[in-house]
Amino acid sequence: MSPPRVIIRNHSAEANLFARRTFIAFVGVLLLLLILFSNLYSLQVDSFEKYQTRSNSNRIKLLPVAPNRGLIYDRNGIILADNKPVYSLAVIPEEVENLEANIKAISKLLDISADRQEMFFKAAKGKRRFKQIELQPRLSEQQVALFSVNQQKFPGVFVDARLKRHYPFGKLTTHNLGYVARINQKDANKLKQQGKFENYAATHGIGKLGIEKYYEELLHGTIGHQEVEINNQGRIIRTLNYTSPVQGQDLTLTLDIELQMIAKRALSGKRGAVVAMNPRTGGILAMYSNPSYDGNLFVHGISSKEYKKLLSSKGLPLINRSVQGYPPASTVKPFLALTGLEEQVITANTKIWDPGWYQLEGLPNKYRDWKKWGHGWVNLTKAIEQSCNIYFFDLAFKLGITKISTMMERFGFGDYTGIDIHEESRAIMPSVAWKRDRYNKPWYTGETLSVGIGQSYWTVTPLQLTQAVTTLVNHGERKVPHFLKATKNIAINKGDASQSTLEEVIYEEQAPLVLKQAKHWDIVLEAMHNTVQKFGATAYAPFKGSKYDAAGKTGSAQVARIKQNEEYDAKSTQENQRDNAMFIAFAPFKNPEVVVAVAIENVAKGGGATNAGPVARQIMDQYFGNRVITSSMDNSSNQLNAKTQQHMHQSHFQESD
Repeated sequence: MSPPRVIIRNHSAEANLFARRTFIAFVGVLLLLLILFSNLYSLQVDSFEKYQTRSNSNRIKLLPVAPNRGLIYDRNGIILADNKPVYSLAVIPEEVENLEANIKAISKLLDISADRQEMFFKAAKGKRRFKQIELQPRLSEQQVALFSVNQQKFPGVFVDARLKRHYPFGKLTTHNLGYVARINQKDANKLKQQGKFENYAATHGIGKLGIEKYYEELLHGTIGHQEVEINNQGRIIRTLNYTSPVQGQDLTLTLDIELQMIAKRALSGKRGAVVAMNPRTGGILAMYSNPSYDGNLFVHGISSKEYKKLLSSKGLPLINRSVQGYPPASTVKPFLALTGLEEQVITANTKIWDPGWYQLEGLPNKYRDWKKWGHGWVNLTKAIEQSCNIYFFDLAFKLGITKISTMMERFGFGDYTGIDIHEESRAIMPSVAWKRDRYNKPWYTGETLSVGIGQSYWTVTPLQLTQAVTTLVNHGERKVPHFLKATKNIAINKGDASQSTLEEVIYEEQAPLVLKQAKHWDIVLEAMHNTVQKFGATAYAPFKGSKYDAAGKTGSAQVARIKQNEEYDAKSTQENQRDNAMFIAFAPFKNPEVVVAVAIENVAKGGGATNAGPVARQIMDQYFGNRVITSSMDNSSNQLNAKTQQHMHQSHFQESD
């Protein structure tokens, strides 16, 4: 009997197994296809817009385009702040075969410092190779020309041009215009707080001082955008769309650059300030502080060495003296005289005897006049003409500090003028309350006497003096000092055609100063007129021979404390303790066109008439040119014989005002 046959393969079972596996695989593939199609539907239909936006954001970038900063002109159309092309040397590392060797070669060619090279290589490590990196920030014209000739030797290296602020007149306008400098973290934080940061996305500089800062919003303009396509490495492939930026508005100022030049020339070698203003409008014609500094230094980034030099300079050029406080000295006597008339403490005919000193009852101290032997009998007009201290000691005593400070505050002393720069000081108008708050001490009568001649705690800025004189000549009508005259708006029409419109700026006047008796204005103004036009008066010498009819007042501010029995001697006094010279003036006397205030620090000899008066004279000579405006005074009545005139002339130059 043969053994049973061993079944090696079960074809039926294998077929069933294969069929089951095939079915399972088919179902699995079908499920996967369903999932796939479901995802495709979700991507292409349900979430189409979402993913299209995300895709475009990876492929399309919106890049900011900086606007051109508005220009600044003086009142005659002379440009004061320009945007000048600045050339820098830039490198795209991926286009340079041997980067290190090429940088050394080009540095040797253009005399680029080792420090700049080191900074370049540090910057290159942190940037992608296709991004441009600045090698030299400022190229001279010679360097640009030299590189242009050799550019074919340095592929991947090119000259990059962009506009930067430039001030053609340098030191002459810095304290007025300020300057534009790089945006720092403090500036960025402030812009974020104001919600303006996005508008500065492509801007490197911002106004730091003066008009540049005050009118930053007008000057900056509005940012533009360009829509570009990029690859997966971030490289720009093409520009898809471009929205032009709106350039900043051009500003026309009331400033006269020629008057500004005269002011600088007149203050040459002196520390001080000049302010000239149109009393009819409040427009600043000239405002110069000496010494000054060049704002262009800050535009490109001032070095620590240069900045330390400015800080340590004896002349303190960073201070704008036009808006800083000085003791006003005798320049405020007309305003005190007006206060006395208003308070009915004096009349135009009130006389006092001036023996050369003034003494309070029961006190040993004597308050002395600049004229040792005194002026004899003095009325109000003579007191202003001769700057008689004794008359104003007595007037201040009769008025008291409260009445004085109240009236002076109405003239704007001790407060901001409202000028369109941020660097202005309020100075100090002292009062009983002020001293109590400041020093926690009572007010003394002797301090009132000092205030009567513009000394003690009282300080004024040259700008405040100019505004006060403007109020005086306008019979109480107060003007706001300002630089901005008009703005120029540039509108871009279809076809890239531009149209500009000039808009005059209208300023609201401050509340007028109304007197109880309007005739008091004329009494004081006539006395100031005599002070310049009358032979022997304190301000006669500086304006002798002028072709226009001027009026004014001198002042000499004591800086050093002088003991009771001592005399002031400029030669033996330290330079920084010498008297300051002050002067205020306006012209013509009838319907004035210009008001000037001058302050000069630590003069070596003489006072306001000798030092500050000639500065005011130069400003007015420039302003009026060849125009002849004769004095209304009858000069014949003032003529004296030659010997008398000579004697009075010599006496005049012995006074301190």
